[in-house]
This record gives sequence, C-alpha cells and structure tokens, in this order.
Amino acid sequence: MLAALVAAFLVLRWTVFAPKPVPVEVVTVARGRVESTVTNSKAGTVETHRRARLSPEIGGRVVEIRHREGSHVRRGEVLLRLDDSTQQAELVRARRELASAEAEHRRACLAAELAHREVERSRSLTREGIVPEDRLDQLETAADTGDATCEAAAAAVETARAAVAVLENELRKTALTAPFDGIVAELTIEVGEWTTPSPPALPVPPVIELLDPQSLYISAPMDEVDSARIRTGQPVRVTIDSHPGETFDGTVTRVAPYVLDVEAQNRTVEIEVELDAETDGQTVPELLPGTSADVEVILEVHEDVLRLPTPALLPGNAVLSVDSGVLERRQIEIGLRNWDYSEVLGGLTEGEAVVASFDREEIQAGAEVVIEEPDGVEGTDSADGTDGET
Repeated sequence: MLAALVAAFLVLRWTVFAPKPVPVEVVTVARGRVESTVTNSKAGTVETHRRARLSPEIGGRVVEIRHREGSHVRRGEVLLRLDDSTQQAELVRARRELASAEAEHRRACLAAELAHREVERSRSLTREGIVPEDRLDQLETAADTGDATCEAAAAAVETARAAVAVLENELRKTALTAPFDGIVAELTIEVGEWTTPSPPALPVPPVIELLDPQSLYISAPMDEVDSARIRTGQPVRVTIDSHPGETFDGTVTRVAPYVLDVEAQNRTVEIEVELDAETDGQTVPELLPGTSADVEVILEVHEDVLRLPTPALLPGNAVLSVDSGVLERRQIEIGLRNWDYSEVLGGLTEGEAVVASFDREEIQAGAEVVIEEPDGVEGTDSADGTDGET
C-alpha cells in the first residue's frame, strides 16, 4: 500500500501537479547589419548658414516697406526705404557744384592755351626787336600761371566729383536691400517709424530678419567622451520632431575644435550635419529653422554578420537559449553593438533561438518553456537580417 501511495504521488506530481511550461518570446540569431553609433547628449537644432539680422546703415523715417514676413526675395531687392529728401537735395546741389567746377576748369584751361599762343607770337616779335624782352617774360609768366590755374580747376572738379560720389553713397544707404536670396522671417518696424544705426558697443535690435531656407544644417551637442571618435565625413541619421517616424540621411561637416564648458551642464562638443538631398529616394521636405532634431552618428558598420537584438542580452554578455524546450544559459562573445542589435562573434550559431524578453520571474536557466507567438507573429521573424536596423 505504501508503495502504491508513493507511486500515485509521483504520478500526480509529474502530471496533474507538474509545473506548466513558461511561455517565452524568442528571436533567432540571423545575419544582418550592425552599427556602432553615438547620439547627441541633448536636442539639436535645425539652423541655417545664412541668417541675417538687418538694419539700415543710417537713421531715418521709414517711408516704404516692399516685402512683408514670409515673402521670398532675391539678392539686391529693396526691402524698405527711408525718407531720402535731404539726401536728394544735397545730391542735386553737389551735382550743380560739379557742373560749375567743370565749367571753371574749361575756362581756366582755355585762358592758359590763349596765354601760350600769345607767348609764341611774342617770341617771334622779340627776335625781330619789336617786342622787348621784359614783355616776353611777363607773357611767359602769365602762361605758367594759366597752367597752374587750369590744374587747380581740374583738382576742384575731382573734389566735386568725390562729393557727388559720397552723397550718392549716402542716398543708397536709405534703401535696405537683401544680401542674398531668402525669406523675410521677421519684420519689427512699420511705415512712419524711425530707425537709428547702432552706436559702438550698444547693439540696436534689427528691423528685418532674413534667412536662406536652402542653407539648412543641423547643430547638435555631442558628449565630450565621444568627441575623439567623431570625424567630418561620417554618415549620420537625423530624426526631426516635426516629422515623426521619418529619418533623414546626412553627413558630419564640422566638429567644433573645442569642448563647450558651460556651468551646470555636461560638457559637449558641437557638430554640424548637412542633410542629403534625398533619403531612400524621397526628397527632404522643407524644414523650419529652430526645429528640434536628434543626430545619430554612424561610427562603424559591419554588414552581413551574425546578430541578435541587444535586449536579448543578459548582464555579462550571456543569453538564454532554448534547447529541447528547456532554457540554457550561454556565454557569448560580442562585437559591435548598439541599442537595437549586437554582433555575435562566438557562442551561438545562425538559426538558434534565444529568449527575447524577461517579463516573468520564471524565465531562468533550467526552466521548461513553450515558445509564444506575440500578436500572431512567429518569434523567429523578429530578428531576421533585413529589418530593425538602427
């Protein structure tokens, strides 16, 4: 009877009261792409290389605004005009003074020519004894004086021309023009208001802000510990808050030559990234300067290598593999790794299944398990070699 009771107990323990296999999600070791990457330590920003804050060079009252906020302008187009009545009047006066100086120059030079002809006639008469020597000396002196007067009149003409050029330049300063093709981003003045130039060491707010949307780049702060590994020319992936779910390819174009040391924050190195014209055949959309962006710099890439999802790793580079329905702890060798995938250098072979999630306490080495298919998708598909790239 005792033997029968023991046998019944063992049968019940192995059947009715036997622990149920633990359901687990698994992934298979497969071939694919693995990257070593670093990301910005805090949000980057969409910037533009050409962004000008403009003000007229001289003070005055605004009489015309040619373009409003959001207007596209071409280089050299007038953005606004100041009252130029004073400059116009002074320019008219200067041009008349130039005309007077030119007339005086012609008169003086004609008088000098006449004096030289008189000298020539007097010399022949002096040789014949008709005109005395002292008279000839007087005429030659008068001719030399005429030459000097002609030269002085020519100098006066150049002075008058310079005055005209100065006033023409002052007149041009009453019109504020676009230094490059762009969009009027901000306008802080209206017709009838006064603007003044900025005095030394005292900045005055600009009246117009102009930016070029075709010269965009991404500025991103990277942690100083990663600065030695970042180089110009490295490929990057950019995600932008205004375009969720999309990534844009780009290239590192500049790495700051110094570490930014700001109190109460981590030390960072600023990098600049130029976006490619197209990503996966899609043209990069128009972006607004000031938009937040995140940058992932691709340091190294290994193609067609064994990999498994990084979340499947246990501390110490171990995994739980499934062998005949039982979990086995396996130590593996890891190469490149990132948040998504880790390269497997040894300890696993292609096609082996490992536990993908550890959401139950029962998931431990030695536990009996049954493979669970999450959301109707077979577990072996979550680590294929074609998707899930970082």
